Amino acid sequence: MANLRSKFGLRLKTIRLRLAMTQEQFSELIGISVDFLSLIERGVNAPSFEKLEQLSEKLKMPVAALFTFEESTSAGGRKRGRR
Repeated sequence: MANLRSKFGLRLKTIRLRLAMTQEQFSELIGISVDFLSLIERGVNAPSFEKLEQLSEKLKMPVAALFTFEESTSAGGRKRGRR
């Protein structure tokens, strides 16, 4: 089971990819370095509360939406169905 940092990193990466942005473009938009974004997306590091507020403002979404995680996905990227 993934920890909160990993889930948040995957969520942020999903948002970035849905916006069709590179890490460079996305990091510039949200005001962090590419290196820090990479660490967040890999679940190694996490943003501060202040940075979460900035992310929310820049992405025009509530902070809670940044923590809305989808069901587990398989390696192929598809959702696992319930049986």
